[in-house]
Amino acid sequence: MAKGGARVGAGRKANSGAFGEKTVAKRIPVSLVNGIEWLIDSWKEEKSKDSLQFVVKNLGRFRSNPIHLPLFESRVSAGYPSPADDNLEASLDLNQHLIENPNTTFLVKTSGDSMKNAGINSNDILVVDRSIEPKHSSIVIAALNGELTVKRLHIEGKNITLKAENPEYPSIIITEEMDFVIWGVVTSVIHEFRN
Repeated sequence: MAKGGARVGAGRKANSGAFGEKTVAKRIPVSLVNGIEWLIDSWKEEKSKDSLQFVVKNLGRFRSNPIHLPLFESRVSAGYPSPADDNLEASLDLNQHLIENPNTTFLVKTSGDSMKNAGINSNDILVVDRSIEPKHSSIVIAALNGELTVKRLHIEGKNITLKAENPEYPSIIITEEMDFVIWGVVTSVIHEFRN
């Protein structure tokens, strides 16, 4: 009796998986498994390839190795300068400082100035955590009728409103007819000051 090789009728049936299409096997580093699984689960939840393209485009890079940067002991004066302190307090990994739940956190780049009074400018990078329960006054990333937006969440009883932090933009009152999903809560914003 021959051993090994393909057997007729063995294996998964074509196009029978969760995605209904042919699949391929890929090898990924163990440190990235949870992030990749979250990405796939997000696609399944939204049931839209557009959502997957958004996530892939905006998640940023998964980083398996920490980057430790020096953290100085003394604080920087916003008034008159004081003599520099050469003593280092520690090194700081920004991933650990900004990301509490790596498996449920993604990054997204902003566009527009509707949240400028909350300190969020166009082209800032937002750190968003899907595991945090959104509550009144949280800044959230929401999908509204297929479009993503960042706004402050206002909850009054059963009424939900998305409010801009710029008086030039109107509030959005959420109605039952709208396709509305909160993707996550913004936990940090990263500004770049480049000339």
